Amino acid sequence: MTVGQIASRAGISVPTLRYYEERGLVHSERAAGNQRRYKRLTLRRLAVIAAGQRVGLSLEEVKAALDDLPVGRAPSQADWTAMSRQWAGLVAQRIRELKVLETSLEGCIGCGCLSVERCSLMNAGDAAAGEGSGSRWLRRARREAAGTP
Repeated sequence: MTVGQIASRAGISVPTLRYYEERGLVHSERAAGNQRRYKRLTLRRLAVIAAGQRVGLSLEEVKAALDDLPVGRAPSQADWTAMSRQWAGLVAQRIRELKVLETSLEGCIGCGCLSVERCSLMNAGDAAAGEGSGSRWLRRARREAAGTP
């Protein structure tokens, strides 16, 4: 299938498909004229990517699951079962983290501070605050990249 055909069937844009390929989530072969051609099985891999994103996984997490699959075949029901079990654990962890965040929000309701210096919700673990105001780390990174002190 061509780039346009596979993107259309999957309901994604051509740039998205190319991005997924650059990230190693899907693979193509080159035809005459150096045009990308995708096997039909790519549609199944794209469905897995969409499902992973729908449950809140990053592309890196989806790629890790897809990397365990052979490149030359579509994910099977057994593959999906194994992936979904692993993903269920990741989703459960996120739910636990969101519950902690919810508790933090409840503690902040009515506070009204939202202080950049003091608020553990808005500015948790702010290591840069000790160095003063402004984008010190950004300026430092630019100086280091330029080779100036």
